[in-house]
Amino acid sequence: MAQSVEQDIDIWGQSLREGGGLACAEMDAEAVLRAGRYARLPIYSFGLVLQGRYTLTLGGRELTVHPRDLVTYTPGIAYTVEAVSADYRALNLVVDEAFAAEAPVVRDMIRTAYFPIVELSEPRLTLSEEEAGRLCRQLRDIELRLQADHLYKADVLRLLYATFLLDLRHIQHRAERRHLSSRAEELFIGFLRLLPSHFVEHRDIAFYADQLCVTPVYLSRIVRQVSGRTVLYYINQMLLMEAAYLLRNGSLTTTQIAEQLHFASQASFSRFFIRLKGVAPSDYRRRR
Repeated sequence: MAQSVEQDIDIWGQSLREGGGLACAEMDAEAVLRAGRYARLPIYSFGLVLQGRYTLTLGGRELTVHPRDLVTYTPGIAYTVEAVSADYRALNLVVDEAFAAEAPVVRDMIRTAYFPIVELSEPRLTLSEEEAGRLCRQLRDIELRLQADHLYKADVLRLLYATFLLDLRHIQHRAERRHLSSRAEELFIGFLRLLPSHFVEHRDIAFYADQLCVTPVYLSRIVRQVSGRTVLYYINQMLLMEAAYLLRNGSLTTTQIAEQLHFASQASFSRFFIRLKGVAPSDYRRRR
């Protein structure tokens, strides 16, 4: 687990250590205010509001969340708690970066499901009663499994986490269908499906546009319109995930990883990693 999680997030640190990088628990108004001391956190979080409401500024956007709202948080995004009702209660699933992106059991599932949820999409999702109930039951199951004495506890938690992500992606896909034109949706989802198989070899917009039978300018416009991000942002995030995985799970040298990911040199790979992760590859590897 990243040292910063252990040192800086006292509200979750012990639970993350005991859960091998994953924690799930209820939060009340006091806990929300306490967590709000941190401007940027090195964690991923899903918060399902059960009761009450609170207002926060997340990545420059002010959001007020109510019961049945699910709020996602990704590492490094600035946030501030503006106000919280005294009766506030939420069920929060929190994972550190290693568990989120580098667990081998769920790696491929995360590639196809995790990015659309927490990196590319609306951070607040209002659920139906049935959807909120289903995700609440899944989170409660994770909470119970964290407390259980089980020979395969770590593997069970990874599978439950993957199931949660895929179920959430299904819910979000239905929400996207209500807000996007069929053509925009088709292109955006088509791009996301191409990305996991081609991001290493193809970092140019033209390749993905050609595969989708549109011009690069049109694809760029649709991707930005739907998500507020660029095509290059998505490609870089995939490269960063793969680089982090290889650094923490394997014996390849930094030079070999640079070659495998088709960087021009080890130096260019290091510059890329430092720019997006804020730390040199060698330092990141030593943290495992």
